[in-house]
Amino acid sequence: MMEEEEFEFAEDLEAILHLTPEVQLAIEQVFPSQDPLDRADFNAVEYINTLFPTEQSLANIDDVVNKIRLKIRRLDDNIRTVVRGQTNVGQDGRQVKEITRDIKQLDHGKRHLTTSITTLNHLHMLAGGVDSLEAMTRKRQYGEVANLLQGVVNVLEHFHKYMGIPQIRQLSERVKAAQSELGTQILADFEESFPAQGSKRPGGPSNVLRDACLVANVLDPRIKQEIIKKFIRQHLSEYLVLFQENQDVAWLDKIDRRYAWIKRQLVDYEEKYLRMFPEEWCMTERIAVEFCHITRVELAKVMRTRAKEIEVKLLLFAIQRTTNFEGLLAKRFTGCTLTDTPGKRPESPLETTNPFLEDEAGEDPRKPKAPDNPFHGIVSKCFEPHLYVYIESQDKNLGELIDRFVADFRAQGPPKAGTEEGGAVLPSCADLFVYYKKCMVQCSQLSTGEPMIALTTIFQKFLREYAWKILSGNLPKSSSNSGGLTISSLLKEKECSEAAKFTMDELCLICSILSTAEYCLATTQQLEEKLKEKVDKLLMERINLTGEMDTFSTVISNSIQLLVQDLDAACDPALTAMSKMPWQSVEHVGDQSPYVTSIIMHIKQNVPIIRDNLASTRKYFTQFCIKFTNSFIPKFINHLFRCKPISMVGAEQLLLDTHSLKTVLLDLPSIGSQVLRKAPASYTKIVVKGMTRAEMILKVVMAPHEPPVVFVDNYIKLLADGNPETFQKILDMKGLKRSEQSSMLELFRQRLPTPPSGADGGSSLFSTPTPEQESSRIRKLEKLIKKRL
Repeated sequence: MMEEEEFEFAEDLEAILHLTPEVQLAIEQVFPSQDPLDRADFNAVEYINTLFPTEQSLANIDDVVNKIRLKIRRLDDNIRTVVRGQTNVGQDGRQVKEITRDIKQLDHGKRHLTTSITTLNHLHMLAGGVDSLEAMTRKRQYGEVANLLQGVVNVLEHFHKYMGIPQIRQLSERVKAAQSELGTQILADFEESFPAQGSKRPGGPSNVLRDACLVANVLDPRIKQEIIKKFIRQHLSEYLVLFQENQDVAWLDKIDRRYAWIKRQLVDYEEKYLRMFPEEWCMTERIAVEFCHITRVELAKVMRTRAKEIEVKLLLFAIQRTTNFEGLLAKRFTGCTLTDTPGKRPESPLETTNPFLEDEAGEDPRKPKAPDNPFHGIVSKCFEPHLYVYIESQDKNLGELIDRFVADFRAQGPPKAGTEEGGAVLPSCADLFVYYKKCMVQCSQLSTGEPMIALTTIFQKFLREYAWKILSGNLPKSSSNSGGLTISSLLKEKECSEAAKFTMDELCLICSILSTAEYCLATTQQLEEKLKEKVDKLLMERINLTGEMDTFSTVISNSIQLLVQDLDAACDPALTAMSKMPWQSVEHVGDQSPYVTSIIMHIKQNVPIIRDNLASTRKYFTQFCIKFTNSFIPKFINHLFRCKPISMVGAEQLLLDTHSLKTVLLDLPSIGSQVLRKAPASYTKIVVKGMTRAEMILKVVMAPHEPPVVFVDNYIKLLADGNPETFQKILDMKGLKRSEQSSMLELFRQRLPTPPSGADGGSSLFSTPTPEQESSRIRKLEKLIKKRL
């Protein structure tokens, strides 16, 4: 039991002596020691080995033990001394606490005494101040009153918690009475000096009134507002008489006189009354602001009465003069009074930032943007209900502009091939958007509300008209059908003559219209963005030019389709000639056939012209190449099926011709160009896929049909087409009899792989569509897009 207790005590001791690294570090700094027993990582085994490194050293073990016991006794004595020294600490602490309490009581007494003396001093100052305030008020000594009143008010704030004392409450009531009397007296003095009607204003400022304004700063804010209101009303009373609604100078054509009058009045005020009012009252700005409010109301009234007399030039003149005046106010004043005049701030200040206007003025876009004009719209807002006159004028002007574009186009004729104008954007397009920009700048200065929406509607109207009358209306028509270009007219086969083609000038015109439509599309998108920047945020969602952009996209699509149809139709006679050649009678394989030479000739005639005229719109030239290929290759394969019967030599000649066409089509984007550019991968993929199918058809035709199983399997492997109609066309090209075809068709159906579950039991063995199917899908997609647009 004794050993267990000693073991538990040793564990408790170790736990008690276990210190954190921070505490151990602090102890080492306060009590530095080299003794191993004082180390935190003390190891008893190592310490003993240090004392007794050899067996011979064990002979001194008794001396070592005695030294350690002596050290332990000294530590115990030191601990005992420290513990006993702390016995009287509690009693000493209580004595100190009693001394501290006495000192605290003395501090409280001193503070109360100081507060009492201060309060008595304030009371003395308040009583004396109230007496002096009442006496000075009766004598109108406003200069002394201004300083004294502020001091009395400040002193009175210290007595708010003593208002229950009758004497204090009485002094407070006397101060309020003095303030009320001062307010009434000052207003009476101003009324006497500046009567609303009757005698003229005095010739110079009054010192009494100047001091009275200082007193008004300390009184109820309503006194100050009343003084300002009466002075400004009296100062502008002459204006209301001179520019009454029935006066000739009240009309818009003489609006300059209004602004000239207020300029003279402001100069007169600053000469006579500037020092009478405190600077922080901003009286000059207040007079100008009140003038603006009155002018806005009066102009609105006279314009309602004489609305039929408002013409667009007169309206723009008045607006320009007004906005110039508002800009002058912004240079002269800060607009600080607009926030503290209830009900007088403009409804929605107009934005002055205009990137189009900055561009026209040649300003550096890197310069910091000028701050908004706080006075913009303070007067000119009254013109907004009458801006319909301006909108109607722009509607008329734009209509005349479109008519002039049409007349100029007819007079000058389309762009000529080989000239700088060939394939370029029509000049009328740039003129239209320059006029749009001018209108936008002008209207954004007038209003950012409903008039901007109305102007946007006008823009939309004439963007559509430009697309219809100038672009679509001038696309060349097919000579075979005066009523317009139709697919049937282009695809109609002509056996003994070349198909009607567009001239070089007509091809150049189509490219020019395409480039113009692309420019209009991009610029219309920018126009929509700028309109949204200028209009009020609440109206942004009502600006949408997507329909107009779609219209220009349709013009682009139609132009590309015309170019494709023209080249496609030019190749039709050659394809017809191919299908009517006696391929069974061909005896030997020679150079490419004449029909291939004809197709290549047409390609070399058209494509370089189109490429050169679409140099600025490369992506649309690529679209033209892709659409032509998607149209030509399926048509070539259809005509290939009409070549029947075909001998082995005839099939070899057709295979040679197909390879020649494939080579030409792969080089189509850069044909006839001195600069060789690699065709886009998407285009190359279409050509390789389509023409490889044509080559596979001919290879199947060249293969022997005996044994039938091998022939059918070879067909399925090469063409991957499960349509029996396609297989029968191959048999027709080989010249097999109907009886032979029946057995071959039956075998073909038997050898077809089973379609996967859920799949359509159609003609294709694989998910990849044939070029004919792919072309049909593209045509259907184009029709669907056009229908939605």
